[in-house]
Amino acid sequence: MSADLAAVRGVLFDVDGTLWRGNTPAPGLAAFFTWLRARAIGVCIVTNNSLKPPSHYRQKLATFGVTVEEREILTSAQATAQHLARTLTPGERVYVIGEEGLLAAVQAAGMTVTPDAAMPVAAVVVGGDRCLTYAKLKAAVLLLQRGARLIGTNPDLLIPTAAGLAPETGVTLAALTAATGVKPTIIGKPARWLFEAALAQLALQPAQALMVGDRLDTDILGAKQLGMSTVLVTNGVDSAAAVADKGIYPDLMVAHLGDLLQIWRHTLAGNLF
Repeated sequence: MSADLAAVRGVLFDVDGTLWRGNTPAPGLAAFFTWLRARAIGVCIVTNNSLKPPSHYRQKLATFGVTVEEREILTSAQATAQHLARTLTPGERVYVIGEEGLLAAVQAAGMTVTPDAAMPVAAVVVGGDRCLTYAKLKAAVLLLQRGARLIGTNPDLLIPTAAGLAPETGVTLAALTAATGVKPTIIGKPARWLFEAALAQLALQPAQALMVGDRLDTDILGAKQLGMSTVLVTNGVDSAAAVADKGIYPDLMVAHLGDLLQIWRHTLAGNLF
């Protein structure tokens, strides 16, 4: 598949590994955002991480000299809350395994968050939780056995930390499914819900949008399934060598955002990459 960069009216960005690595901005980050703004190309930062609210990402980007509005940041927690608002009645009870970002988003969507399994709930909502306990798993299992649906912010099994790769949402979901047989509805990448929420926010069709990310099986696969153009940044999770191994082929591979900016500048005449 090829894509016409001149037709792109909005860009979806993954975060860690794409916009930055740890506390180091990607080469060309500030220049790329300045260039996009000058051409009125929309921006939406999309992340599977449900731990932090949008303000966290806005503040981090500000330290790199990039100004974004919170409305331009969409986490899997926010997309999950939107899904709950569409599929449940306001005020319905839900049980949440997760942290600040997810709890705040679910409550803002009008759901009633219950602390235990004392009363039935419409859904068990699972995100990343660095304080996961047996008690939380037990409550979730009991509620799922009583008919609650299972909703996961994302399917990621591992998340990078300073100590190495640590368990993420997908591990908790796997445990709950193993215990109850209930399969989750996944909201984050590569499922369509997060992408569709971002496209709606940008008021664009998939063919008008470009996904830039560093993970083949989430960023690239999910975007391609919706018909979006894709760019793999190869200095993050997946290298160029991983493309053939995983059988997921982006439209373009670059080392970092500075390279993508240079290519885009040279293809505005309508050349395809």
